[in-house]
Amino acid sequence: MYCQGANYRQHMIESGMDPDVKAFNMFFTKSDASVASAKGTVTAPKHVSLLDYEVELALIFRRPIVSAATVTRETLKDYVFAVAIANDFSARDVQLPQMQFFKGKSYRGFCPIGPWLTVPDADEFAGLDDLELLLTVNGAVRQRDSTRNLVFKPVETISELSTFANIAPGDALLTGTPSGCALRLPPVPIRRIVQLLPERRFWKMFLNAQRRRAEYLRPGDLVAARIFSADGALDLGEQTTAVLAAA
Repeated sequence: MYCQGANYRQHMIESGMDPDVKAFNMFFTKSDASVASAKGTVTAPKHVSLLDYEVELALIFRRPIVSAATVTRETLKDYVFAVAIANDFSARDVQLPQMQFFKGKSYRGFCPIGPWLTVPDADEFAGLDDLELLLTVNGAVRQRDSTRNLVFKPVETISELSTFANIAPGDALLTGTPSGCALRLPPVPIRRIVQLLPERRFWKMFLNAQRRRAEYLRPGDLVAARIFSADGALDLGEQTTAVLAAA
């Protein structure tokens, strides 16, 4: 489960970054234990109170890659077998203070994929650069964007990934999430000031501010995600996940 971080222009701006000067492609991984049904439930561990959502386009690899490869728009179909909806659920109160993307995004059930593996025809791969992503919580739109606004496109991402990772058929690449997550970072000037505080005090203030945000998921919420082309030629279905209380 390979993932990209901060890969949509508006999401970067929302996070206090400038997409026009981003110098690197951010990669991380999720555990395979996080993979879950596209029509199911998610339960945050008892110690997690900041459960966030992230709709993402997932690419499912077709072939093994064991050395550096230069992928082009014409050869993308040789490397990618299918596409699907993924939701990169994230425990922000683990991910950020502990600086552990892997741990904070890998709890069981934190990556529903599907409902389908959509296998594009050869001439449909160009359409992956023009797909609409939509996520709602209890029917209210939280995220909406287009893959047109990806900072790093699949061809350059897979090319770079191949320089340092071995890829097996069936591995997945999550290509980043649009703006609209529950997480909100303060403006850069404020961040620079509060980061001068002792670390424990800084994180206490940050987490308290996040807990006041009503957008974080609660037991009883229903998260729905869709990815589709405007003309209807590609439709990856609808994913629904009910949020349950910790046992």
